[in-house]
Amino acid sequence: MKKLDKLILKSFLGPFVLTFAVVEFILLLQVILKYLDDLIGKDLGASLIAELLFYFSLNLAPMAFPLAILLSSLMTFGNLGEHHELTAIKTSGISLVRALRPVFVFAVLLTVAAFFFHNTIVPKANLRAYSLMWDIRQKKPSLDLKEGSFYNGLPNRSIRVGKKYPDGQTLKDVMIYDHSNGQGNTVVMLADSGKMYTQFNDQYLVLEMFNGKTFVEDKGNQGSPTQGSGFVRQGFGYNKMVVNMSSFQMTRSNSQWFADNKMMKNINQLTQVTDSLNKQKGVETKLLGPNIKPFHTQFTAFQAPDTVKTGKAKPKALPVASLSDVQTALNAARNVKSYTSSYASRLASIQREANNYEIEIHKKFAQALACFIMFLIGAPLGAIIRKGGLGMPVIISIVFFIIYYVLSILGEKWGREGVAPVAVGMWAANGILLPVGIFFLFQARNDSSLLEIDFWRKITARLRKPRKAV
Repeated sequence: MKKLDKLILKSFLGPFVLTFAVVEFILLLQVILKYLDDLIGKDLGASLIAELLFYFSLNLAPMAFPLAILLSSLMTFGNLGEHHELTAIKTSGISLVRALRPVFVFAVLLTVAAFFFHNTIVPKANLRAYSLMWDIRQKKPSLDLKEGSFYNGLPNRSIRVGKKYPDGQTLKDVMIYDHSNGQGNTVVMLADSGKMYTQFNDQYLVLEMFNGKTFVEDKGNQGSPTQGSGFVRQGFGYNKMVVNMSSFQMTRSNSQWFADNKMMKNINQLTQVTDSLNKQKGVETKLLGPNIKPFHTQFTAFQAPDTVKTGKAKPKALPVASLSDVQTALNAARNVKSYTSSYASRLASIQREANNYEIEIHKKFAQALACFIMFLIGAPLGAIIRKGGLGMPVIISIVFFIIYYVLSILGEKWGREGVAPVAVGMWAANGILLPVGIFFLFQARNDSSLLEIDFWRKITARLRKPRKAV
């Protein structure tokens, strides 16, 4: 490797790692905000949160690669142009295409690595992430007693405390409704003070109450209207209640239960499912005609006498349809319409599902190739604008990434709904941006000033300059 290649790679790798980390963090923050309500109040622990974020970061990496290489290549060659290093390279007889070669090789390797990463690592990460997210959603919120409010998370019990002391255990003015008998609020416990703590690795919750009373409603014989109801009151100096907290523990489900989702499959598995759905649609389509035949009703036409004894032929009389025949025909038509509508909906559903799996196949290729296309845009554009740092490159990168993201979303929607073929929809963003990158490369190679800010400033100044009178 020559010194020039080392210089350019060294200038590129630092911004690439930094921008990739920043983009990954921003995308991960978006995911956290999406599932924030499911994570708060569950007492999950730092290790479980870190595991979830790690799996989601792997899921987001294929989307972060294109933006990272776009921004880093634009910053790298923008810095080289701003400090006149590109000018020195060209003066020494080295072309811009030769200067782009080390980053070009890196972009090709990253494209290949991104494809294999998306096809092998991401499905497994999705399986772990979403199965873990399911378990977190099923977990009950952690025990959080608030002063003056009832807490209904305990099994068959509602508890309210008047005051909680800073030690986290001592309570004041405790009220407990016991619903374990299945008859509503028939048992109420009031205590002047109490203590609350857990035992055996948070498997059991212990409530110790002091100086209180228990009220039990005696409904009497409910079958007899003459029998009334009353309360049985019993005082106590000390009462201990133990509650099983097993329902608050998070149980890990088998991740293979979620393996049928399209996000958890590689290309081979997606292709098998897509082929099966297409075959199913073909079979359903062929069965449409035979299934409609039973709905048709055969009508017998009325016939008039053909001839009379004179030997002259009489014209045949037209069959006259009775009112019942018309009603039968209308019912048959309605049945056929209803059946064909439901049949068409079922075929459309099968086709939409097949499109979803086919979209995932094309997405693995398209997002990988986007890394190379973003390099074609970023590197020549940085050499043209000759601006480094985090100002102009960030703005330009965000604009092109938004264009790519919007086109990708639109293409995916068109492919899913059948507006356009799936391949066309998924490759539309790359197909539109690839000529843009080639155009920038052609402009940078020919030292064109078409995209330079100073060039447009001069044009604007000339247009504003007043013409001299003849």
